[in-house]
Amino acid sequence: MITSNYTYSGMTISEHDFIVPLSYNDPDGENISIFAREIYSSRSLAADLPYLVFFQGGPGYESPRPITNSGWIKRAIQDYRVLLLDQRGTGRSSVATFQTLKQLKSQKMAEWLQQFRADNIVRDAEMIRKALIGSEKWSILGQSFGGFCATNYLSFYPDGLKEVYITGGLPPLTAHPDDIYRRTYKRVEEKNKLFYSIFPDAHDYSRRIADYLLNHDVHLPNGDPLTVERFQQLGLQLGFSDGMATLNFLLENAFASEKLSYSFLKGLMCLQSFDTNPIFTILHEACYAQEFATNWSAHRIRKEFPQFEIEQKDNFYFTGEMLYPWMLDEFQTLKPLKRAANLLAEKTDWPILYDDKILTTNNVPVAAAVYTNDMYVDRDYSIETANIIKGIEIWETNEYEHNGLRSDGKYVLDLLFSRLS
Repeated sequence: MITSNYTYSGMTISEHDFIVPLSYNDPDGENISIFAREIYSSRSLAADLPYLVFFQGGPGYESPRPITNSGWIKRAIQDYRVLLLDQRGTGRSSVATFQTLKQLKSQKMAEWLQQFRADNIVRDAEMIRKALIGSEKWSILGQSFGGFCATNYLSFYPDGLKEVYITGGLPPLTAHPDDIYRRTYKRVEEKNKLFYSIFPDAHDYSRRIADYLLNHDVHLPNGDPLTVERFQQLGLQLGFSDGMATLNFLLENAFASEKLSYSFLKGLMCLQSFDTNPIFTILHEACYAQEFATNWSAHRIRKEFPQFEIEQKDNFYFTGEMLYPWMLDEFQTLKPLKRAANLLAEKTDWPILYDDKILTTNNVPVAAAVYTNDMYVDRDYSIETANIIKGIEIWETNEYEHNGLRSDGKYVLDLLFSRLS
């Protein structure tokens, strides 16, 4: 373990690097590194504070960077040493990008990437816990996919946990992604309708852009083709509290001299991180896979929802958190990953992620925020899971969107902390 320290903006920060096995089934094989940034208030003594480990949403995204002492981190470090874990493949951990992955042959790449799901992220955390505090327990906070990790942690390593907090991330325990995406497409349709009711001009902007793309060969500043389908993926923003406004203000400046403007094209690129964080594209559906193949579920299920087809002239609907095989052709940096992505989509022997028998006898205090109108994590599946986890405290609210922890972190943590105090 390598550590460096510094103080910034009222925070004392220690940076750790840990060496862990790529595969825990082969502990003597290849190793990778895991980076974690530890934060506590400069007014506190670290030894006096317990750990709170943060599991980021995604999958495939690094932990937030503490640019200022604000938001949920500011609230959390009043009571904890916060450990921001860069999950394997992200941030300053051994990173999985097109630059590192393209060096591997497709079969090897698929075998490597299959080790980057929640189960191994949790194994990494357990190894780090033992390195930092030995047999002592720690607390964890999981946002979105981080809640999937937290539920896996509860299923297989509850003895390492003092308490668990989950925000917008109670996963379906056994649901097939086909059924998950059937619900998701319906929720995304409703978010589109809400978006156009709040910003009435946005529909005309969207339709005009889509028609332009259907009739012109357009490329983004990095050379990628901009198709209507890629434009539709801006709908990923619709489930965030600030996402609809962000999308509206991007659309309103889309044209300059009857052509799509450079600022629009660059702005679209900045809102899409599928190429910089390829784990999200390649392993997102695998978050749900347990002894079955996903076979590009969102792509197949889309055929059941013709309202999302680009030929529709009366309406234009953005898609949401759906990943499609055509992305491996249209995103230049994803092309070298195409065969590996398809191999993983066809994989049938994914390990089980949750143990309902353990969850029904759970003794670890758990508090979870469930967002009624969450576009990304289905409310009904979350409540079904909550009914299985013994002793869980649920706070359901329609006051916040999926990013409640980011948009009003102090309030959300105050409420969750109070549930277990």
